[in-house]
Amino acid sequence: MDIGGRLRAIREAKGMSQRDLASRAGLTSAAISLIEQNKSSPSVASLKSLLDAISMTMSEFFIEVEDAGTPKYFYTADELIELSPQELGLGSGSERVSLRQVGEASRHSLQMLHEVYPPGSDTGPDMLRHEGEEAGIVIEGIIEVTVGDVVRVLNPGDGYLFDSTIPHRFHNIGDKKCVVISACTPPSF
Repeated sequence: MDIGGRLRAIREAKGMSQRDLASRAGLTSAAISLIEQNKSSPSVASLKSLLDAISMTMSEFFIEVEDAGTPKYFYTADELIELSPQELGLGSGSERVSLRQVGEASRHSLQMLHEVYPPGSDTGPDMLRHEGEEAGIVIEGIIEVTVGDVVRVLNPGDGYLFDSTIPHRFHNIGDKKCVVISACTPPSF
C-alpha cells in the first residue's frame, strides 16, 4: 500500500506544503518527506497526528484507498489496518495489544480482527460493552475471557461467541503471546 503517495496526494489537494503539514502535526519536514517517499513508515500515532493536521480520520484515509479502482477482496498481512487500542477507548493494560483489521470495517457489516495479546496484557480494567455480537478462536497461547459474571480460560482451538451488550473483557494470563482471530457484527471500532 502506498501510504506515502496517498499522504502526498491529500496534502497537495489541501494546498499544504510539507513544512505546513510538519508544523501542524508536530513533525519535521524531513520526516514528512521520508514518509511521502515511502522511505519511512509512520507509526500509528504519527499517522494519526498527520491526519489530524489535515482534518481526516484514519477511516477516511484508508476507505478511499479501498474505494479506488476495482473492489478489494483480498488483503496481504501488511495491508491489515492497525487499530490503536487507546484511540478505541481501551484502558491501561491495552497499550501493548495489537488489533489488526481486515479492510475498512465502516464499509461492511462485519469487522474481522487479528488480535495479539502479549503476556499480562488485557483490554483494560473496565469491561467492554457495545452493540452487536462477537466471536473468535484462539490460535496461539491462552486468554482469560470474562462475559458478564462468567470467566473462562481459552486454549488454542477454543472459541467464543456472545452478545456484545453483555460486559466483557480479555486478559492474557499466560507467559506467551496470545493470538485470536475474531469477528464482530456490526463493526464496533
